[in-house]
Amino acid sequence: QARGPKKHLKRLAAPKAWMLDKLGGVFAPRPSTGPHKLRESLPLLIFLRNRLKYALNGAEVTKIVMQRLVKVDGKVRTDPTYPAGFMDIITLEKTGEFFRLVYDVKGRFTIHRISAEEAKYKLCKVKKTQLGAKGVPFLVTHDGRTIRYPDPLVHANDTVQVDIASGKITDYIKFDSGNLCMITGGRNLGRVGTVVNRERHPGSFDIVHIKDSQGHVFATRLTNVFIIGKGNKPYISLPKGKGVKLSISEERDKRLAAKSH
Repeated sequence: QARGPKKHLKRLAAPKAWMLDKLGGVFAPRPSTGPHKLRESLPLLIFLRNRLKYALNGAEVTKIVMQRLVKVDGKVRTDPTYPAGFMDIITLEKTGEFFRLVYDVKGRFTIHRISAEEAKYKLCKVKKTQLGAKGVPFLVTHDGRTIRYPDPLVHANDTVQVDIASGKITDYIKFDSGNLCMITGGRNLGRVGTVVNRERHPGSFDIVHIKDSQGHVFATRLTNVFIIGKGNKPYISLPKGKGVKLSISEERDKRLAAKSH
């Protein structure tokens, strides 16, 4: 009998991007419900223990977060399995470190350190715009924020730059061909390129064609495209590799070149 929502997550059912070993136990931390989806999030526990190695085990992570040392998007989060997701800012004031969760080309969340200046804002993809009570327009972002009175030119699939302290929109980027985007789902997860064009398919999935800085062209669904810059100027710093996927042979050559130096 299912008595309410699931509370466990088996090790092998955990997202591959967390890179947990098969034999390191039976269970994995199940992300709490929150602003990001279970398969598209990274629990703080994985981040602090498996990525940053600041803790040796889950109990130590609990000790860290319960001292109110970890902030996500400027708010203290004491839940070890809090689901941090794409574009979230993780702040550790004790070490003076700021991280933005972005994907590397292999589709995993990287440890992407940023400056304190850059940690003041985040980009949010607009999911939908609506009229609320008393005719107040609002929009809903990919991380569950509702922001009232947005610029009337902002629509779904655009990106807004949100000031974290106030939660206000400081800038926006339209979904247009020629703009820089990052892919947040599917096989091209983590790749960065400029939008070439958008094929509309009413009643089905819109397909977007994207060209990366090396000139490789690939296509993905509109839902997987997250605009991160105007023209080819990104509004956020990108992790190393700059979102360009190398072929297997290019990766090998790069590795050999690094070895021979």
